Amino acid sequence: MDRVQLLLVGLPLFLFCSDLINLFTSPPPPPPKPSHHHHPRHQPQLQPVPQPLEFPTQKAHGIGGIGVGSTININFCASCSYRGTAVTMKNMLEASYPGINVILANYPPALPKRLLSKVVPIVQFGIIGIVVAGEQIFPRLGFIVPPPWYYTLRANRFGTISTTWLLGNVLQSFLQSSGAFEVYCNGELVFSKLKEHRFPGELELKDLVGRVLPNSKNRDVVGGGSPW
Repeated sequence: MDRVQLLLVGLPLFLFCSDLINLFTSPPPPPPKPSHHHHPRHQPQLQPVPQPLEFPTQKAHGIGGIGVGSTININFCASCSYRGTAVTMKNMLEASYPGINVILANYPPALPKRLLSKVVPIVQFGIIGIVVAGEQIFPRLGFIVPPPWYYTLRANRFGTISTTWLLGNVLQSFLQSSGAFEVYCNGELVFSKLKEHRFPGELELKDLVGRVLPNSKNRDVVGGGSPW
């Protein structure tokens, strides 16, 4: 008898014997019934939440509200890359004098420089146009033969165009720049870079503006000092 036959005969005999054993054995005792006594439930203990202490707010007697109703005008040279300095001064004044109105604007150069700056692009494009298409332009202007300087410019066409464009941009930037950084408080000049030939320091400008503000006359502190 091989293993498969032994397995087929032994498995039913094993199941039959297990049924007989379960039949003659006593059933297990029933599980104990739960008592009806109510036990107090342990509720989780609530941890006290710390509350922030509230202190009475102290009103600032020095700077708070001193800038209400006042206007600061910072006129700077936009083509001179002074915008970063102007924004820094604006943020400083707004933080030092809450309620103050700070306006940034470009300080234009003098009228002759502005007019010349408009002429520079025309000259640039004129030279570039002559270098590129001078042989068609000069006959229309009444010149049978182009002048000698035209052939000199045309001999180095790329260098002439690049030099004209570069020098023209430098000249135009110079004519459009004023070099100004003027600070006005309620229409009164507080600081002038054109006169001082330098930029103001943050503390210096803060003190100068604090002296001019109308509300600062009745205060003990000017320019951010402690009132205590």
